[in-house]
Amino acid sequence: MELKLLSVALVLTVSLASTQAAVPPQEYWKQVLPSTRMPKAIKDILYQTFTTDEDGTVDGAGTGVAPDVGNGPGTSVGVGKGGVSVFTGTRKGRPIYVGVRPGFNPFSYIYAATETQLHDDPNTALFFLEKDLKRGKTMELHFTKSSNEAAFLPREVANTKQFSSNKLPEIYSMYSVKPDSVEAETMKQTIKECEAPGIKGEEKYCATSLESMIDFTKSKLGKDIKAVSTEVRKQTPKQKYTITGEIRRVVVKKSVVCHKENYPYAVFYCHKTQETRFYVAPMEGSDGTGVKAVVACHTDTSKWNPKHLAFQVLKVQPGTVPICHFLPEDHIVWFSN
Repeated sequence: MELKLLSVALVLTVSLASTQAAVPPQEYWKQVLPSTRMPKAIKDILYQTFTTDEDGTVDGAGTGVAPDVGNGPGTSVGVGKGGVSVFTGTRKGRPIYVGVRPGFNPFSYIYAATETQLHDDPNTALFFLEKDLKRGKTMELHFTKSSNEAAFLPREVANTKQFSSNKLPEIYSMYSVKPDSVEAETMKQTIKECEAPGIKGEEKYCATSLESMIDFTKSKLGKDIKAVSTEVRKQTPKQKYTITGEIRRVVVKKSVVCHKENYPYAVFYCHKTQETRFYVAPMEGSDGTGVKAVVACHTDTSKWNPKHLAFQVLKVQPGTVPICHFLPEDHIVWFSN
């Protein structure tokens, strides 16, 4: 059963101790990655401008972020004088669904999938075998974004927020979330995934700002880095997609992949990978929608949970064959240039 996010207003009050201007995340990108193209997955969740007043509070101007989440105002992140406000809700006529439900993240390889998830999860169609990655191949797919399109906060703001399972009561109180609610369970699960140890040999990190994501990536890959993400021309239902052109392999020795988590502001689960091959494949849907699909093929799955979604869908055993999956639109692959 899909996780439904109930209507709730979350208010996060921010006061910066420093009187220095908070550098917007996009400006930090320009400073440290001046020759690197920003992928759409990041552009889509940038808040436009941030400044700091003389009293140390943050002023914001720009579009904010309002994801398609369901009976009410939707979800938006706005930064105005005196604080940062985060609102989530539902949209008339249909429920909201959070892309990664509590207790299960198909891109975290320590988790097992249940029978319900096998039948209901749209991510089941994302997994396939490397031998099927070829021109002319047709697959039934549903490229999805997380229904939580929360924006990045500037690092100066994100660093003032509690983000620890030991501080859950304070976090719930800060966001006016009831401890036994679906929202609370979602936030708890995100923090739990971030605090859990990775699989053997995995170097992982949860980035609570774009700046911290960049810094982690540079610490693992060096200064000269690039980033790519899947790009879909428009949102479509599940349909048949065909690989229409040349499949380009991204030749890298090591990489960092960052997966969007569910939280009131943008949080990404990032991990360094070495036994993974990446490709970019041009695709076209049955309705004519074009896709630039990023594909990850994991060559060593021996340490994954034997009941991981991919093994159950493809009916293979851990460590036997490379497991591939298309990356959702809000996931990012970083690699050395």
